[in-house]
Amino acid sequence: MSIDIDKIWTEVSAGKIDSMTVSEYKTYVLAFLFYRYLSEIQEQYLAKNNVLEISCGMTVNQAYAAEATGDDLADYLSDIASSLGYAIAPSDTWETLIAKIEGNAVIPSDYQTLFLNFDRNALLNVAAQKNFQKIFGDVNLSDPRLGSDTNARTHSLNKIVKLVAGFEYGDKAGALFGKLIERFAASAGKTGGQFYTPQSVSQIMAKIVTDDITESDSAFTVYDPTCGSGSTVLALRDEVPGGHRPGAIKYYGQEKELTTYNLARMNLLLNGVSYSNIILNNADTLEIDWPDGQDAKGIDHPRSFDAIVADIQFGKGMSWDNSDSRLKDPRFKDYGRLAPKNTPDYAFILHSLFHLNEGGTMAMVLPHGVLFRGKAEGTIRENLIKHRSGNMIHAVIGLPENIMFSEKGKKSVAVVIVVFKKKRATNDILFIDASNDFLKGKNKNYLTPDHIKKIIDAYHNREDVPKYAHLAALDEIMRNEYNLNIPRYVSTYDEEPPIDLEEVMSSLDAIDAEIAITQANVDASLKALGVKRIVSS
Repeated sequence: MSIDIDKIWTEVSAGKIDSMTVSEYKTYVLAFLFYRYLSEIQEQYLAKNNVLEISCGMTVNQAYAAEATGDDLADYLSDIASSLGYAIAPSDTWETLIAKIEGNAVIPSDYQTLFLNFDRNALLNVAAQKNFQKIFGDVNLSDPRLGSDTNARTHSLNKIVKLVAGFEYGDKAGALFGKLIERFAASAGKTGGQFYTPQSVSQIMAKIVTDDITESDSAFTVYDPTCGSGSTVLALRDEVPGGHRPGAIKYYGQEKELTTYNLARMNLLLNGVSYSNIILNNADTLEIDWPDGQDAKGIDHPRSFDAIVADIQFGKGMSWDNSDSRLKDPRFKDYGRLAPKNTPDYAFILHSLFHLNEGGTMAMVLPHGVLFRGKAEGTIRENLIKHRSGNMIHAVIGLPENIMFSEKGKKSVAVVIVVFKKKRATNDILFIDASNDFLKGKNKNYLTPDHIKKIIDAYHNREDVPKYAHLAALDEIMRNEYNLNIPRYVSTYDEEPPIDLEEVMSSLDAIDAEIAITQANVDASLKALGVKRIVSS
């Protein structure tokens, strides 16, 4: 079935708790959608695998409640957890919760019990613990914005649960989850960009980092150091050959914000990715490197990945610890300087490059400033291009303005996608100026499939395209003092046609002749009327 996202979003918007921000409300709606999904998947497991004896006229939930009782309950939960990675007791299933709401039987402590029991049962499968433990930990059931007392808060939670219960999505829960994340991001404005990258931009990066790969029996690994809701890494599933095959891709990511980290875990699981192929960390990427740790001999072997994608956009107030001791960090030590304290873009670039496989590709959404800012950033950029293993900057792609999320009433600034490779046959850099190709919307601009195809074709061909793409040799980059600002390499200026002076003079003579004829006609008319034209001296 198709999802009527406009209808669902209208219902979601109408049901918003007035005292909550969009981002706060999002946490509750998406958490309960995820809980509903888990409960429904568990029902499917119980029915398809004949775990229960379901009598005629009984629902799966009724059969489950009848059989999984007393000492037998632990056996059922263990069996479910061993397969699904989590387990929900009969008293906590979605169907049971809805029945209690409809019967006015919910008490204030029920929601707390629901999530506590889920966390306890998530311990039953050690391999899955990290992807299910405390996944509802940021759902604040005591938030005063839900109501002034426990009964009022329970009423608000019941209202959200009933809203989610009305969503129609069939077997497309993951698609609905992604569409809701996008709508919440758009409503949140600039803060939406902290947890969601527009699908078209994620798709471009996914196509780029998989441009030259073939299907393999081994898992393809992708990493996002600021993974947000996980939508960017998830986009690779449609681009990796055989990407929807179970185990074809392993998804790695780090996310600093707890709510967003939980959102990423939910998003991947809801989209059918097995818990065994999800490896996410709730951590500050620049402070805590990928935690593979030391081997038996005490040697740290940093993990590397086949592809890295990221959306690195920073505004005022963003900073990192760039004390001199960081120059000893193996991620940063080879580039002469550290990224400035308040513009850590290059810190994320170098961190990510450190974890890129020798034959891998990295694509990052970055502010234009990384192309031309001087001082420490200029030094790092020059050293990336002059690196002992060869120039690691493979391509620079300029995107249109106002396609990212921004504050309401304001346009988002244009960004670039910068592509990096460690192992290259040449040292040139491809520049693509796609800033003028977009579909104008009411509040923001959009990239169509044709726009995306044009970018990917130009990236793949690596040839000059007038007013669109230019392949710059290393000596041209050096003449520009390692400044990579796109207009230095791709000119979109339309030259004025040359002026034909003889043609201009001929036109002037013709105009003078017309004026003389007109004046003679006027004089004749005046003379016929007996009026003498006065000629000024």
